[in-house]
Amino acid sequence: MRQLEQKIVFLDIDDTILDHRKQIPQATRKAVEQLHNNGVIVSIATGRAPFMIQDILKELQISSHVTFNGQHVVHNNEIIYRNPIDSSVVQALTTFSMENDHPLVYQSDHDMRSNVSESSFIEKGMNSLKLKHPLIDEDYYKKHDIFQVLLFNEKSEQGAYEDKFDQLRFVRWHEFSCDVLPGNGSKAHGIKEFVKILGIKWENTYAFGDGLNDIEMIESVHTGVAMGNAMPEVKKVADLITENVENNGLSRAMRQLGLID
Repeated sequence: MRQLEQKIVFLDIDDTILDHRKQIPQATRKAVEQLHNNGVIVSIATGRAPFMIQDILKELQISSHVTFNGQHVVHNNEIIYRNPIDSSVVQALTTFSMENDHPLVYQSDHDMRSNVSESSFIEKGMNSLKLKHPLIDEDYYKKHDIFQVLLFNEKSEQGAYEDKFDQLRFVRWHEFSCDVLPGNGSKAHGIKEFVKILGIKWENTYAFGDGLNDIEMIESVHTGVAMGNAMPEVKKVADLITENVENNGLSRAMRQLGLID
Protein backbone atom coordinates (compact mmCIF):
# COMPACT_ATOMS: atom_id res chain seq x y z
CA MET A 1 0.00 0.00 0.00
CA ARG A 2 1.20 3.50 -0.79
CA GLN A 3 2.70 5.32 2.18
CA LEU A 4 0.53 8.24 3.25
CA GLU A 5 1.76 11.52 4.71
CA GLN A 6 -0.73 11.10 7.50
CA LYS A 7 -0.32 11.57 11.25
CA ILE A 8 -2.10 9.41 13.80
CA VAL A 9 -2.51 9.88 17.55
CA PHE A 10 -3.44 7.09 19.98
CA LEU A 11 -5.01 8.14 23.28
CA ASP A 12 -5.44 6.10 26.43
CA ILE A 13 -8.67 6.84 28.33
CA ASP A 14 -8.39 6.61 32.11
CA ASP A 15 -6.16 9.32 33.60
CA THR A 16 -5.18 10.44 30.10
CA ILE A 17 -8.40 11.60 28.44
CA LEU A 18 -10.49 11.28 31.60
CA ASP A 19 -9.49 12.97 34.85
CA HIS A 20 -9.88 11.38 38.29
CA ARG A 21 -13.61 12.30 38.27
CA LYS A 22 -13.99 10.41 34.96
CA GLN A 23 -14.66 13.71 33.20
CA ILE A 24 -13.10 15.05 29.97
CA PRO A 25 -11.33 18.38 30.61
CA GLN A 26 -12.44 21.19 28.32
CA ALA A 27 -8.87 21.68 27.09
CA THR A 28 -8.81 18.04 25.96
CA ARG A 29 -12.07 18.47 24.04
CA LYS A 30 -10.65 21.47 22.21
CA ALA A 31 -7.35 19.70 21.49
CA VAL A 32 -9.08 16.68 19.94
CA GLU A 33 -11.30 18.96 17.88
CA GLN A 34 -8.23 20.76 16.55
CA LEU A 35 -6.56 17.43 15.73
CA HIS A 36 -9.62 16.56 13.62
CA ASN A 37 -9.46 19.96 11.93
CA ASN A 38 -5.75 19.46 11.21
CA GLY A 39 -6.43 16.15 9.46
CA VAL A 40 -4.82 14.01 12.17
CA ILE A 41 -6.38 10.57 12.73
CA VAL A 42 -7.40 10.29 16.38
CA SER A 43 -7.78 6.82 17.84
CA ILE A 44 -8.60 5.61 21.31
CA ALA A 45 -6.17 2.95 22.62
CA THR A 46 -7.57 1.32 25.72
CA GLY A 47 -7.84 -1.82 27.77
CA ARG A 48 -11.58 -1.29 27.83
CA ALA A 49 -14.03 -3.09 25.57
CA PRO A 50 -15.66 -1.29 22.60
CA PHE A 51 -19.06 -1.22 24.28
CA MET A 52 -17.57 0.61 27.27
CA ILE A 53 -16.33 3.62 25.31
CA GLN A 54 -19.21 4.54 23.02
CA ASP A 55 -20.10 7.69 24.98
CA ILE A 56 -16.50 8.95 24.77
CA LEU A 57 -16.27 8.17 21.05
CA LYS A 58 -19.47 10.07 20.41
CA GLU A 59 -18.54 12.99 22.63
CA LEU A 60 -15.14 13.46 20.94
CA GLN A 61 -16.36 12.43 17.46
CA ILE A 62 -13.77 9.66 17.22
CA SER A 63 -14.46 6.75 14.85
CA SER A 64 -11.26 4.72 15.32
CA HIS A 65 -10.19 2.69 18.31
CA VAL A 66 -7.84 0.00 19.57
CA THR A 67 -9.61 -1.85 22.39
CA PHE A 68 -9.02 -4.87 24.63
CA ASN A 69 -5.37 -3.79 24.86
CA GLY A 70 -4.88 -4.30 21.12
CA GLN A 71 -7.08 -7.30 20.34
CA HIS A 72 -9.80 -5.42 18.46
CA VAL A 73 -9.10 -2.56 16.02
CA VAL A 74 -11.64 -0.33 14.30
CA HIS A 75 -11.07 2.46 11.76
CA ASN A 76 -13.89 4.70 10.55
CA ASN A 77 -16.32 2.38 12.36
CA GLU A 78 -15.10 -0.67 10.40
CA ILE A 79 -13.36 -3.62 12.08
CA ILE A 80 -9.90 -4.01 10.52
CA TYR A 81 -8.24 -6.43 12.98
CA ARG A 82 -9.39 -8.92 15.63
CA ASN A 83 -7.41 -11.32 17.82
CA PRO A 84 -9.60 -13.35 20.21
CA ILE A 85 -8.20 -15.72 22.82
CA ASP A 86 -8.29 -19.41 21.88
CA SER A 87 -11.40 -20.93 23.49
CA SER A 88 -9.51 -23.94 24.84
CA VAL A 89 -7.16 -21.58 26.68
CA VAL A 90 -10.11 -19.70 28.16
CA GLN A 91 -11.49 -23.05 29.31
CA ALA A 92 -8.21 -23.95 31.02
CA LEU A 93 -8.01 -20.52 32.63
CA THR A 94 -11.58 -20.91 33.90
CA THR A 95 -10.84 -24.28 35.45
CA PHE A 96 -7.72 -23.03 37.20
CA SER A 97 -9.36 -19.83 38.46
CA MET A 98 -12.32 -21.78 39.87
CA GLU A 99 -9.94 -24.09 41.70
CA ASN A 100 -8.40 -20.99 43.30
CA ASP A 101 -11.73 -19.24 43.96
CA HIS A 102 -10.80 -16.29 41.73
CA PRO A 103 -13.76 -14.94 39.71
CA LEU A 104 -13.57 -14.01 36.03
CA VAL A 105 -15.35 -11.62 33.69
CA TYR A 106 -15.43 -12.68 30.02
CA GLN A 107 -15.45 -9.87 27.44
CA SER A 108 -16.73 -10.21 23.88
CA ASP A 109 -16.80 -7.31 21.44
CA HIS A 110 -20.39 -6.43 22.38
CA ASP A 111 -20.91 -7.47 26.01
CA MET A 112 -19.42 -9.08 29.11
CA ARG A 113 -20.49 -11.68 31.64
CA SER A 114 -19.13 -12.95 34.95
CA ASN A 115 -18.79 -16.58 36.03
CA VAL A 116 -20.09 -15.66 39.51
CA SER A 117 -23.24 -13.84 40.56
CA GLU A 118 -21.51 -11.72 43.19
CA SER A 119 -17.94 -10.75 44.09
CA SER A 120 -16.63 -7.86 46.19
CA PHE A 121 -13.47 -7.77 44.04
CA ILE A 122 -15.54 -7.45 40.85
CA GLU A 123 -17.70 -4.79 42.49
CA LYS A 124 -14.64 -2.72 43.44
CA GLY A 125 -12.93 -3.14 40.07
CA MET A 126 -16.01 -2.30 38.02
CA ASN A 127 -16.88 0.61 40.31
CA SER A 128 -13.50 2.19 39.53
CA LEU A 129 -14.69 2.34 35.90
CA LYS A 130 -18.14 3.59 36.92
CA LEU A 131 -19.62 0.25 35.84
CA LYS A 132 -21.82 -2.32 37.54
CA HIS A 133 -21.08 -5.95 38.37
CA PRO A 134 -21.78 -7.90 35.14
CA LEU A 135 -24.58 -10.46 34.94
CA ILE A 136 -23.63 -14.11 35.40
CA ASP A 137 -23.23 -16.55 32.52
CA GLU A 138 -20.78 -19.34 33.29
CA ASP A 139 -20.82 -20.57 29.68
CA TYR A 140 -20.47 -17.18 28.00
CA TYR A 141 -16.99 -17.99 26.66
CA LYS A 142 -18.35 -21.11 24.95
CA LYS A 143 -20.78 -19.07 22.85
CA HIS A 144 -18.79 -15.95 21.95
CA ASP A 145 -15.32 -14.90 20.83
CA ILE A 146 -13.54 -13.64 23.94
CA PHE A 147 -10.98 -10.90 23.37
CA GLN A 148 -10.08 -10.28 26.99
CA VAL A 149 -10.75 -11.83 30.39
CA LEU A 150 -10.68 -9.91 33.65
CA LEU A 151 -9.16 -12.00 36.43
CA PHE A 152 -9.97 -10.87 39.96
CA ASN A 153 -7.40 -11.60 42.63
CA GLU A 154 -4.64 -9.89 44.57
CA LYS A 155 -1.28 -8.98 43.07
CA SER A 156 0.52 -11.63 45.13
CA GLU A 157 -1.67 -14.31 43.51
CA GLN A 158 -0.95 -13.33 39.92
CA GLY A 159 2.37 -15.16 39.64
CA ALA A 160 0.75 -18.61 39.80
CA TYR A 161 -1.20 -17.78 36.64
CA GLU A 162 1.85 -16.43 34.84
CA ASP A 163 3.73 -19.63 35.65
CA LYS A 164 0.93 -21.88 34.42
CA PHE A 165 -0.19 -19.98 31.30
CA ASP A 166 2.81 -18.93 29.24
CA GLN A 167 0.50 -18.46 26.22
CA LEU A 168 -1.27 -15.60 28.02
CA ARG A 169 -0.31 -12.15 29.31
CA PHE A 170 -1.51 -10.81 32.66
CA VAL A 171 -1.47 -7.02 32.99
CA ARG A 172 -2.61 -5.58 36.31
CA TRP A 173 -4.88 -2.55 36.14
CA HIS A 174 -6.45 -2.57 39.60
CA GLU A 175 -5.56 -3.64 43.13
CA PHE A 176 -7.90 -6.60 42.70
CA SER A 177 -7.80 -7.30 38.97
CA CYS A 178 -5.65 -7.86 35.90
CA ASP A 179 -6.38 -8.05 32.18
CA VAL A 180 -5.79 -11.45 30.58
CA LEU A 181 -4.64 -11.24 26.94
CA PRO A 182 -3.27 -13.53 24.23
CA GLY A 183 0.48 -13.98 24.51
CA ASN A 184 1.13 -11.48 21.71
CA GLY A 185 -1.51 -9.08 23.01
CA SER A 186 -0.71 -5.45 23.75
CA LYS A 187 -1.79 -2.00 22.66
CA ALA A 188 1.47 -1.87 20.69
CA HIS A 189 0.52 -4.99 18.73
CA GLY A 190 -2.90 -3.57 17.80
CA ILE A 191 -1.35 -0.24 16.85
CA LYS A 192 1.22 -1.90 14.60
CA GLU A 193 -1.58 -3.76 12.79
CA PHE A 194 -3.55 -0.51 12.47
CA VAL A 195 -0.60 1.47 11.08
CA LYS A 196 0.39 -1.34 8.71
CA ILE A 197 -3.11 -1.67 7.26
CA LEU A 198 -3.44 2.10 6.73
CA GLY A 199 0.09 2.46 5.35
CA ILE A 200 1.04 5.30 7.68
CA LYS A 201 4.73 6.14 8.10
CA TRP A 202 5.95 5.12 11.54
CA GLU A 203 7.54 8.52 12.17
CA ASN A 204 4.01 9.96 12.12
CA THR A 205 2.74 7.87 15.05
CA TYR A 206 2.09 9.34 18.51
CA ALA A 207 0.69 7.84 21.71
CA PHE A 208 -0.31 9.20 25.11
CA GLY A 209 -0.80 7.11 28.25
CA ASP A 210 -0.17 6.60 31.93
CA GLY A 211 -0.67 2.96 33.00
CA LEU A 212 1.23 -0.30 32.95
CA ASN A 213 -0.72 -1.47 29.88
CA ASP A 214 0.59 1.63 28.04
CA ILE A 215 4.28 0.76 28.36
CA GLU A 216 4.63 -1.17 25.08
CA MET A 217 2.54 1.42 23.24
CA ILE A 218 4.58 4.38 24.53
CA GLU A 219 7.81 2.53 23.80
CA SER A 220 6.90 1.34 20.31
CA VAL A 221 5.38 4.39 18.59
CA HIS A 222 7.67 7.01 17.17
CA THR A 223 6.73 9.60 19.80
CA GLY A 224 5.45 8.26 23.11
CA VAL A 225 4.14 10.69 25.72
CA ALA A 226 3.69 9.86 29.41
CA MET A 227 1.22 11.87 31.44
CA GLY A 228 2.57 13.61 34.54
CA ASN A 229 0.46 11.24 36.61
CA ALA A 230 1.86 8.19 34.78
CA MET A 231 3.44 5.21 36.52
CA PRO A 232 7.25 5.48 36.85
CA GLU A 233 7.67 2.53 34.47
CA VAL A 234 5.78 4.45 31.77
CA LYS A 235 7.76 7.63 32.24
CA LYS A 236 10.97 5.64 31.94
CA VAL A 237 10.25 4.64 28.31
CA ALA A 238 8.55 7.88 27.17
CA ASP A 239 10.03 10.35 24.70
CA LEU A 240 8.23 13.18 26.48
CA ILE A 241 6.69 13.58 29.94
CA THR A 242 3.91 16.14 30.10
CA GLU A 243 1.80 17.62 32.93
CA ASN A 244 -0.76 15.48 34.73
CA VAL A 245 -4.30 15.04 33.46
CA GLU A 246 -5.64 17.58 35.96
CA ASN A 247 -3.30 20.22 34.56
CA ASN A 248 -4.26 19.69 30.89
CA GLY A 249 -1.23 17.54 30.18
CA LEU A 250 -2.74 16.11 27.00
CA SER A 251 -3.30 19.45 25.26
CA ARG A 252 -0.01 20.86 26.51
CA ALA A 253 1.98 17.98 25.00
CA MET A 254 0.09 18.13 21.70
CA ARG A 255 0.91 21.81 21.45
CA GLN A 256 4.56 21.18 22.33
CA LEU A 257 4.78 18.54 19.59
CA GLY A 258 3.20 20.84 17.01
CA LEU A 259 0.10 18.68 16.56
CA ILE A 260 -2.14 21.62 17.48
CA ASP A 261 -1.63 25.37 17.70
